Amino acid sequence: MISTIVGALAATASVVSFAPQAWKVIKTRKTAELATLMWVLNVVGFSLWITYGVQRGLWAVVIPNILCLAFSLFILTMKLVSRPTKHAIADALDPAVDSKR
Repeated sequence: MISTIVGALAATASVVSFAPQAWKVIKTRKTAELATLMWVLNVVGFSLWITYGVQRGLWAVVIPNILCLAFSLFILTMKLVSRPTKHAIADALDPAVDSKR
């Protein structure tokens, strides 16, 4: 029982930890300071964890890693796309921010 609670808390913390970075990218539209290799490795790592979890039938591993992969892919995409595309994506997600920054 305790290990289930610890696992759930760990999964929640892992998933939630990506939200501030994703939100900052949306708000500022800035990604120059982010290390591309780190986000590529995150995407690869989460993809491998998902594969491992599916192969082992460990849905408690699969689900949080799918969510972390989604955040990582979003941040990596924002890092790699052109500035106008980045602004268009961010504007769609948060139109309240002045896109002329």
